[in-house]
Amino acid sequence: MLLRLLPFLLTLLAALAMWHFSARNLLRQLSARSVPLAEPGLAPVLDRLRAALGVPSLPVFVLDDPKVNGLAAPDGRVFLTEGFLALYRSGQVTAEELASVIAHEIGHVASGHARRRMIDFTGQNLLQLLLVGVLGRIVPFAGIWIANLITTALAARLSQRDEYEADAFATALLIKAGIGAEPQLSLFSRLDRLVGAGAGAAPAWAASHPETARRMAAIRANVTRWTAA
Repeated sequence: MLLRLLPFLLTLLAALAMWHFSARNLLRQLSARSVPLAEPGLAPVLDRLRAALGVPSLPVFVLDDPKVNGLAAPDGRVFLTEGFLALYRSGQVTAEELASVIAHEIGHVASGHARRRMIDFTGQNLLQLLLVGVLGRIVPFAGIWIANLITTALAARLSQRDEYEADAFATALLIKAGIGAEPQLSLFSRLDRLVGAGAGAAPAWAASHPETARRMAAIRANVTRWTAA
């Protein structure tokens, strides 16, 4: 029995070790390429977020990357890229819209998504090993391909769930801070154009983020439900 479980146990240990190594490497890279956010024009909206959260400060940093993106690190830090700040400085994005991005990334931190993704990643590796073993016997040539499709679709679904949760957290925080959900929605309405999404994007079932229209619909539904309560 133990011998039969050995491949799964080894896969589990390997997945955990890979995730921890990847997380440590990511943190080192982020620290080396970032500085604390010091943008005077953003201070008022950040103060409103901080007050709404009831914390003395927000761990927001600027990442030296020309892409338009925001991210939450496993250690709780939140990052905006230089590309996003460039849009703000050129007037293409408002301070309130950037605050909605920061609120979204704080949502990932508050919801424990980094820890959850470690569990998801480990489970997906075990599932893939099981599927390859089973499907490889049933359809020898296509089994690995089918197993990869299934685990890719599962990973995308779990990632999209996290994005919806972070969106909902951001909406609630923005409302509590007196900023409201409109900046979040207005940024989403231009997001695909700003980040250059479109040609070459992953199909919906394999994408790590939900379709923008669906995210906006979920935000509006949350606002309607919360304001009607």
